[in-house]
Amino acid sequence: MASALRAAILGHIRVPVSQTLTLNGSKLSLFGAVRSMSSHGDDHLTKEEVIDRVLDVVKSFPKVDPSKVSPDVHFQKDLGLDSLDNVEIVFALEEEFKLEIPDKEADKIDSCPLAIEYIYKHPMAG
Repeated sequence: MASALRAAILGHIRVPVSQTLTLNGSKLSLFGAVRSMSSHGDDHLTKEEVIDRVLDVVKSFPKVDPSKVSPDVHFQKDLGLDSLDNVEIVFALEEEFKLEIPDKEADKIDSCPLAIEYIYKHPMAG
């Protein structure tokens, strides 16, 4: 009985929705302040784009012979880079893709395949 009465009352109540909110005398637009985020929207990079850009970053590193760079190259084993060079490449990748790679993850990125995979799966890579 109570649930039927509740449903009947709620069916007749109309709550006006305003597009603006007044707060301390200032009017704020509710709909203009909403920002939609998508992790894999239309602007997400394709794997090919990520591969091309990662390879460009590695090829442009001063200590690297560009002819030795491929999608499956290891920074230390194949290119002869040291751990500091590895950190610098990861930093360059962060700048290129406008993202921040946590230190714990950055320490694991020691090759092009790992860099490509991490960046491709990162929702904010741009």
